[in-house]
Amino acid sequence: MIIVTGASGKLGQITVEKLLERMPAEQLGVSVRDPQKMQFLQEKGVRIRQGDYNDTDSLAYAFEGASQVLVVSSDGGFGEANVQLHRNAIDAAKKAGANRILYTSHMGSSKSSYFAPMKDHAATEEALQASGVPFVSLRNGFYTASALMFLGDALSTGELIAPEDGPVSWTAHLDLAEAAAIALSDQRFNGLSPGLTATEAVDLAGVAAIASELTGRPIRRLFVSDDTYRDTLISYGTPEAQANMLLGIFRASREGEFARVDPTLAKLLGRPTLSVRDILKASIDAAK
Repeated sequence: MIIVTGASGKLGQITVEKLLERMPAEQLGVSVRDPQKMQFLQEKGVRIRQGDYNDTDSLAYAFEGASQVLVVSSDGGFGEANVQLHRNAIDAAKKAGANRILYTSHMGSSKSSYFAPMKDHAATEEALQASGVPFVSLRNGFYTASALMFLGDALSTGELIAPEDGPVSWTAHLDLAEAAAIALSDQRFNGLSPGLTATEAVDLAGVAAIASELTGRPIRRLFVSDDTYRDTLISYGTPEAQANMLLGIFRASREGEFARVDPTLAKLLGRPTLSVRDILKASIDAAK
């Protein structure tokens, strides 16, 4: 049985949907913190069990009978506590007898990254290697949804204000979820995957230009200092540690940490990857 964790989140839920297109529902189980949210999957024949990275007993129950486990990276923060959540899931998958563990990592995974979550991914990859179980670390591109977050209210104000940045290979949730489903069902990849990215890298000035073209309204890319950006976040109630973490995205992108593109994802999907323009147009159309 294939077990997908975090199946109530965007990536996990789409991955389950894509798996259901490729395999019988009775061969699929999900581990979620709140099973009540996933009753629609149970009606399709998917096994639904409560599992929480903080509760190893719950993971033992949720992973029972697993042949493969997809460990979706935690959204509960960053740092050692976050890495420990991933270790809990890896250990539970091993104890359940899984013969393959997959993890949603990042193409920027690095111990020396300016963006703290990349260090967590690198530490989790070390835990996967130390587990002794065959594993795949899916080195996903940066979600295009984050580019839309940075665009924010610029569609109405006409100004995208943020620190200096660099090109990012923004990649769609849909593409990455389908890739995860293929990696599970067809047992693709071993160890660290190539970068699973879109085929272009775009900075925020490029995002603003695309948005201007799609809306017919001028959107200017304006710059603020790192300190001003961090202080503004804190003034709106963002905890200082969180503000510093978010600032790290800009520092890392300026260093080119997220600029690499790779054809692997498009080849795996057998079609072109979704571009920033595709995702932004869909978002604008949906808001009309």
